[in-house]
Amino acid sequence: MAITGIRRLVFLVDDLTTTTRFFTDYGLSFIAGDATSSRFEVMNGAEVLLLLRGHPDLPQGHAQTGIGVVECVWSVDNAAALKRLTDDLARDHQLATDAEGVVHFVTPFGQAVALQHWTPRAVHGAPSPANTPGLVGRLNQPRKWLARATPKRIHHAVWTFPDVQEALEYYRDRLGFRITDVQKGFGVYMRASAAFEHHNIFLANAQAPMPGFDGTLKFHHANFELEDIDEIMVGKNHLDRLGYDFAGNWGLGRHRLTSAAFLYLNMPALGGDMEYGADCDCVDDSWKPRVWDGAFGTAIFMHDLPQWMMPTPNWDVTYARDEQLRFLPADPKPANTTPAGVPATDIAAEAAE
Repeated sequence: MAITGIRRLVFLVDDLTTTTRFFTDYGLSFIAGDATSSRFEVMNGAEVLLLLRGHPDLPQGHAQTGIGVVECVWSVDNAAALKRLTDDLARDHQLATDAEGVVHFVTPFGQAVALQHWTPRAVHGAPSPANTPGLVGRLNQPRKWLARATPKRIHHAVWTFPDVQEALEYYRDRLGFRITDVQKGFGVYMRASAAFEHHNIFLANAQAPMPGFDGTLKFHHANFELEDIDEIMVGKNHLDRLGYDFAGNWGLGRHRLTSAAFLYLNMPALGGDMEYGADCDCVDDSWKPRVWDGAFGTAIFMHDLPQWMMPTPNWDVTYARDEQLRFLPADPKPANTTPAGVPATDIAAEAAE
């Protein structure tokens, strides 16, 4: 075994007051802070660390643009595995180990990454059983009521990469990640070797015609795992009551590609979206990766269906052949499949998870 998931997300921020207030309202537990930093944790102990621009603990020498998550600390399940990884990386990386035992380095493509031997706290969800015709899951028992969301784990994070294939090969060959699915033209989903989440990182194509994708290495969003759809929407309503405005988001939906329920909340002060998620597929090494059309993989449903999702979805998904376990370009879209008045590039621009 080796990497188990996300230990810490380190954010570069320019507005510490706003971002600290957001994560408090979002449901994380505040641990410590001062005039230049704030530290939070989710239920399993994984952390969000906000560092004001100029803070000495921000990673140096990386090539990432913009604000947001500028370093991801990955958890490693035992000291021997950490030593194997760092011994290999030391061949061609400059490593720096801090007082906490976190090993920091920068990848050849300029992403700041770190590793730490760390064991998360156990977290056990207990969603209300469901009733459906012919199957009674709750008898004489109402659904439980929640006042607000409390994120359980940091499920995954997403960056845009100028060369997805280079990043894929690095995460696979140097850090031991597995490919779980490929979304043509938009990127590759990868799972840490000792994790069961469908993906812990999505390598998004920085060249895709997506809003905000500018061809650079850049933070896109982070997913915080909740118990179920009820908790997702209770969390959203709590933020609504506090005056947050998330107009323009997709609303509640469920991805087809990962089966996960989602709610994206745009937070420009954090450099991207914060996503409430629940009920994602869990996989292991017997999983068979698939190749997806971008729009088809995006959603089974969305509360606020955008124009580009109005046409009947194009059923395009296959199990990946060995030669398809790589970044694949998008298929050209036939002209007659686009909604009236919407260019095909605009449809593609919104098709990635």
